[in-house]
Amino acid sequence: MRTAGSHRSGGVNVTRLSSDAYRRSMLIDHVGEARSVKALFAEASRRLRRLVQFDAALWLATDPATALPSAPTLTENFVNRSVDCLGYWEREFLLDDANLYRDLARSDRPAAALRITTSDRPARSARYREFMRPNGFDDELRAVMRVDGRSWAQVGLFREKGRAPFAAEETELLASMSAPLAAAVRDHARRVSPPLADGATPGPGLLLFAPTGELMSTNDEARAWMEELAWLDQWRPASADTTAPAGLPLVVASTLMHARAIAEEREHGTARARVRSSTGRWLVCHASCLRDASGAFGSTALVIEPAKASEIAPIIVQAYGLSVREQEITEYIAQGFSTAEIADRLHLSRYTVRDHVKPIFEKVGVSSRGELVAKLYVEHYAPSQLDPSNIEVIY
Repeated sequence: MRTAGSHRSGGVNVTRLSSDAYRRSMLIDHVGEARSVKALFAEASRRLRRLVQFDAALWLATDPATALPSAPTLTENFVNRSVDCLGYWEREFLLDDANLYRDLARSDRPAAALRITTSDRPARSARYREFMRPNGFDDELRAVMRVDGRSWAQVGLFREKGRAPFAAEETELLASMSAPLAAAVRDHARRVSPPLADGATPGPGLLLFAPTGELMSTNDEARAWMEELAWLDQWRPASADTTAPAGLPLVVASTLMHARAIAEEREHGTARARVRSSTGRWLVCHASCLRDASGAFGSTALVIEPAKASEIAPIIVQAYGLSVREQEITEYIAQGFSTAEIADRLHLSRYTVRDHVKPIFEKVGVSSRGELVAKLYVEHYAPSQLDPSNIEVIY
């Protein structure tokens, strides 16, 4: 018997589909209004639970250039579970496993469920054996939030033992929200907060880690930067030096593990991530493995220092959704090149360059070259005041 207002088509409940589509639309609309990325994650997690049931969740913002986790982070229902930060990311970077975030970032489909990927044999996964099962989880649904080829966030949803595994329909639903959620996270890179009072800025901070991951030594500058980064994550490695200031922030742990993966030739590129500290300053965290006297890899050196304007600029430019060509022209404008000089360098006509400049101004919301450079570079490079509690833990 059919109830009024609902019907079935090919065995599919159309009322349910309409309800889910509405909830998905409302989720996307509301996260776009969030005042911060932390608030965005909290709202997305709350509304997503109405579409895809889960028992715990991990949301991470990432550096769009390297896809390394940075900040902010939201963890939901991980309290009283044995979550080891270094161990978690060591498995992510140093082991071959199913549904790694870096693989999802390049995949045609940016979401995947562990039991589906492993043909219902999750024990094939080291992450399942060493992290999920000991913490009572029986399935995981992961997704990378990406837009225009850049990853801006990651999410992992977990179901406990005794619950049904994640379905293919739920995986597709989460995949469909990848781009709109990434765009919402990206928009927050545009925001500028009031500047801080002038003060002394610490120099580069150096941290030295043993091959096993223990923090062996730091300089005073590193301790100062670690205090600014302490709010990013509350996890700390099980074997960390208890004298380390405020534990080990996620951006430090992920950069450290990425450096080890590069040294072992599991990854390419550089271990480098940009992040905003509790004071609103843009910092860059980079690491590399050192060799001992025999030439074998030993300790890992990690440096935290203020980011240069040239390192911040790509994030800010991407945040306004500029095309590749528009980004090229914007960079030349910032360097002071005239329309004719830009045309010569890019092998375009002057009219074509002018045609590109107009939409650049419209996207950024400016009316002159000077305003463009100020908004994209000067404003964001100045130290700014952000909410120091930019990590959310939901119990």
